[in-house]
Amino acid sequence: MDQEVLYKLSYGLFVLTSAASGQESGCIINTAVQVTNEPNRISIAVNQSSFTHDLVKESGRFNLSVLSEAASFDTFKHFGLQSGREVDKFAGYPMCQRSANGLYYITAGTNSFLSATVERAIDLGTHTLFLAGVDDLGLLSNTPSATYTYYQAHIKPQPQKPDAPVGKTVWRCKVCGYIYEGEQLPEDFICPLCKHPAADFEKVVV
Repeated sequence: MDQEVLYKLSYGLFVLTSAASGQESGCIINTAVQVTNEPNRISIAVNQSSFTHDLVKESGRFNLSVLSEAASFDTFKHFGLQSGREVDKFAGYPMCQRSANGLYYITAGTNSFLSATVERAIDLGTHTLFLAGVDDLGLLSNTPSATYTYYQAHIKPQPQKPDAPVGKTVWRCKVCGYIYEGEQLPEDFICPLCKHPAADFEKVVV
């Protein structure tokens, strides 16, 4: 099967934020969709290894900030390439405000936010699908939403050619550009930067 097909799906990109037990955090997700209009419900899928996942599961509340084409890679690094278990992502972070539910939403590089309350959680193995009722909506700008394709082409820094002998094989992460040197990439390899699996690496001969 050609995994490239999955990248043709029109994913959006979002910052999911939540809080529980006196802790707050946020992470990048790419699966959020409106599922009903009356009542207004959305669903999100969140990796179970994420600290924000645990906060949503415990509190049953979250905000979803919709990333726009004005988003910088710094936002993706801040919320996607470090763990909330190790870093307080909102300590000294000025580009956010609190909504009526008391949770943060992101104000830089976003065009809107949604506040929601979880109605049902479905265990999908690696992820949890949260079905949630929408409590509040806020429009921040008219800048178009960033798709995953737009992120790949315009926001993510394009990796430089590795400093390696001609003819050497390396593997490049399609998500963050991390380079693994070696003829074979272990099947269970996990990118140390963005935590994506071996399936998200491409073989490059330099």
